[in-house]
Amino acid sequence: MRKFIAPLLAILVMACEESDPKTEVNSAEAIEALTEYVTINKVFQDVGNNSGDAVLSAETSAASSKASNTKVVGPVITVTPLDLTTFPKTITINYQSGVLCKDGITRKGIVTIVSTDWYGKKDSKHTTTFDNYYEGDFKIEGTHLAKNLGKNEDGKLVYSVTIENGKITTKTGATINYTENSTRTWVAGANTPLNIWDDAYLLNGTQSGTSSKNIDYTLTIDEPLHFVLLPRSITSGILNIDVANIKDIKLNYTNATITIFGVTYPLYK
Repeated sequence: MRKFIAPLLAILVMACEESDPKTEVNSAEAIEALTEYVTINKVFQDVGNNSGDAVLSAETSAASSKASNTKVVGPVITVTPLDLTTFPKTITINYQSGVLCKDGITRKGIVTIVSTDWYGKKDSKHTTTFDNYYEGDFKIEGTHLAKNLGKNEDGKLVYSVTIENGKITTKTGATINYTENSTRTWVAGANTPLNIWDDAYLLNGTQSGTSSKNIDYTLTIDEPLHFVLLPRSITSGILNIDVANIKDIKLNYTNATITIFGVTYPLYK
């Protein structure tokens, strides 16, 4: 979504000037809020991907009776207890002072996941929390809860995702708040559970938050967003955006257009 921000700024400036010169939140403030949303959304989507990957790695470790601390290349993953049957199970991902991951992001600190069963089991719950955890320059806080809802009619695994008290703190000390209630459908990569980079999923639901300048935003997914992990992109779907008093912005990833105040403009990928 970041690639859409620059043309969106120009469109918002033009649209706001044409519609109401006394708009409470100006276009630059709206764009800043949206840019922050892009950052925090990306961070928490990464949390979901990496947490699922850690649970799957833990299952492999337990099945092969490996030591509870594993580090091939990357973070130290600790599984307690290390067996196939005892739950709840605590999985700790320790990035220590910093690990450069395949997606080019350096992560540091500790992520802890408490799982009621394995990731692929229906009704399993996976609660993720953070201890002095950073993605790049951003400190991450909050609670990420994923629940396996089973397979849909197409045989794809579906997860509900709730993010409570989500917050990132920038290197300048600014804070951005975030909540999410959504479903994620795992549409590609399930056959290679230890490689998250070939994964793709559909995201549905709502997301909301408050920018560092105290501007509220709400995002509702009108048509499921198709996320691909590598290269990271959204290939289709429609997102409805409200930023403070600027309402009903529709971002269409399928045909690369944006609609503001009922007027549709092209965006370029």
